Amino acid sequence: MLAVRLEQELEAELTKLAVATGRSKSYYVKEALTSYLQDHADYLLALAALERQEPRTSLADVRKELGLAR
Repeated sequence: MLAVRLEQELEAELTKLAVATGRSKSYYVKEALTSYLQDHADYLLALAALERQEPRTSLADVRKELGLAR
């Protein structure tokens, strides 16, 4: 169990969302935290790849290689 104190404005927005969707505030806090932790893990992986100076491929080259070039 984890207790979190939120600023009034943030809690009001969270409450409004929960009421509008019929989901709990805990549901949205868990979803947001999960998303943040996944994004942070991706960031750390990308940073490590940059530090190793691994070869990179541009999005344009990937699209071209897959036949998706615009």
